[in-house]
Formats: sequence, C-alpha cells, structure tokens
Amino acid sequence: MAEARDLHAGTVARAVVFDLDGTLVETEELKALSYARAAISLRPGQVDASEVVEAYRPLAGRAREEVARSLLARFALEAPAARLMGELGATTPWQAYLMVRVRVYEAMLGDVALIRRQEYTHATSLLRRLRRARVPTALATMSYLSQVERILAALGLQREFDAVVTRDDVRRPKPDPEIYVAAASRLGLAPASCLVIEDSLPGVQAALAAGASCVAVGTSLTRDALHTGGVSPPARILDDPARLGPVVLTLLAEPAAGVAPQEPTRE
Repeated sequence: MAEARDLHAGTVARAVVFDLDGTLVETEELKALSYARAAISLRPGQVDASEVVEAYRPLAGRAREEVARSLLARFALEAPAARLMGELGATTPWQAYLMVRVRVYEAMLGDVALIRRQEYTHATSLLRRLRRARVPTALATMSYLSQVERILAALGLQREFDAVVTRDDVRRPKPDPEIYVAAASRLGLAPASCLVIEDSLPGVQAALAAGASCVAVGTSLTRDALHTGGVSPPARILDDPARLGPVVLTLLAEPAAGVAPQEPTRE
C-alpha cells in the first residue's frame, strides 16, 4: 500500500492516453535503424550503423527536424545530403537526409511480420483490458497518421481508441503539451483526469506540462534519460514492463473507489 500511495498524486484518473512509438510497439528502435541506414547510404563505408543508433538514443522522442539536424552534423552528412536536394525536392540538407530516412522507415512499416515482432504486449494487453472495462482511451503520437494507421492495422488495434491524435493534428511536437491537451479534449475531459503512458523523457515532459499524470516504461533507448531527467518520481518510472498493468490499474482504481470510470463526452 505504501507504493500505491507514492503512485497516487491525488487526481482521479478517468481515462488513459497511450503514446505509440516505444510504448505500444518498439518502433523507436526501427526509427534509429532507419536513420543509420540513411546515413550509410549518404556516406557508404564511412558511417558505422551502431554509432548512429547510439547517437539517436538521447534524441528518442524528439521532433524529426531536431533528430535529423543533430545526426547530420554529428556524422558529416550535410554535403552528400545537399547533393540530393534537387532530386528529392528538398530545400535544406537536413530535409534531404530526412526524406532518405523516411523511405527506409516506410519500407520497414510495410513488413507486417516485423511490426508484430516489435509489439509490446505488456502495453497492448493493458489497452485491450481497459477497453473491455469501458475505460476511455486515446492515442497521442508524434508519428504521422499514414504511419500510425499502418502500425495499428498490423497490430489489430484500429478499434481500441476513442480518440487518435497524431503529428498531423498539432503544430508543436513533444515536449510541448499541445498533443496531450488535444487528446484530453477529444475525450471530453480535462488533462488532469487523464493518465498518460509514455516511454520517453520528452513524452513525459509533455504529459506533465499538460497537467496529466504519467507512468513511463523505459526502453533500452529511453531508460537512462527517464531516470536522469528529474521530472518523474521513481515510482512512476518502470524498468520492469510487467509492472505496467498492475500500476495503471492501481492508479485507476484506488482514488476512484466506488466511482465508475466516465464515458468520453460525445459532441
């Protein structure tokens, strides 16, 4: 019970909002690989894939422009990317690099078996359990809708959310709180009534800035940043993914004893 008291911040959670990449499915790993393969294609034999993946680690969850600019500078990709600008219709080298990388990533998303192997069943099973219990759920992701739809279809999750908010719907990326404010609004709730499940430091920062509560399950790419970021109490950062379900169900049940979860407001 002491742990439960530490977990509960005093706000009744009535809905659960999931991040996608790194939370429901390990596509952050695939994104890291896509940046690495794109870098190698720009500088064949001069870039090590493992080094690019390692450099991506502290950038996980950041906006694509920030990631592309950082890796472009780190691995001296500007000149070869600039040579592709005309062919690709890009206006800057970082955009050209990003366009090469997106081609690689889109090919990965086309491999349904690969996406299914990357599923985080500790999170998807919790999502399905919440849906059976009629707890309102939303998805809030910095991926674009076209990519989100392919991932959800591969995992059979198309009907598991009351609301879906993607990068297409917001102007500012995480750690800005815009996306979590939007997700709560679409559920007909205040952010303070939502419990967010995240995997990255920018995602946690976005959720907390919106006024939501948050539980984070770290991955190999994001765990260190979560623990050193200083934004969440240790009890809200889970290194063991098997604890996600029990922790979330505790947060939903304890503060609302005797109160049924609210249905989302429909316009």
